[in-house]
Amino acid sequence: MRLNRASTICDISNRASEPPFDRKCALVAAEKLPKLEDYLCFAVYSTNLALHRLLKPLLDEAGLIYPQFLVLIALYEQDHQTGGGISDKLFLDSSTLTPLLKRMEAMGYVVRQRDPVDERQVRIRLTPRGRSVREKGIGFRADYVETTGLTPAASRQLRQDMAKLRENLSRATRAIARRDRGSRR
Repeated sequence: MRLNRASTICDISNRASEPPFDRKCALVAAEKLPKLEDYLCFAVYSTNLALHRLLKPLLDEAGLIYPQFLVLIALYEQDHQTGGGISDKLFLDSSTLTPLLKRMEAMGYVVRQRDPVDERQVRIRLTPRGRSVREKGIGFRADYVETTGLTPAASRQLRQDMAKLRENLSRATRAIARRDRGSRR
């Protein structure tokens, strides 16, 4: 198979007799290409956008962006975590998380302190203002769950399926990175 144009795949078995761009081949290939709605990545992406639009009023009221909101949720589950622990839970690089936490500290939502036992670690804890966002969001969460139109069981199953998908994709990404590192040697 040969890629003639961005979305055209053609058979190259008798390539010498073919013109540089075979219109018939292009039309057949285009008909076989998946449509946008057939892509899992688009379904995940567009659902993510819809979820963010739903959460936007709550986030705007608190002056937060979505990743900051996730930091608060992680701290509601377990306060006084290390930055590395939060980074791992949220699948964020420390280079992304650190400025996020600094802004949250400036806004009065969290306090960052060096761990007295291990100075290399920074501990993050909620302030009363950070805790107050949770109270505001509790009623919103009930509406948000209902808005999905999913039963509690279907919602739970979807979360499990999404977590499995994330796990599989992460595993594949690590395997590709290992393979690429091995091929450069």
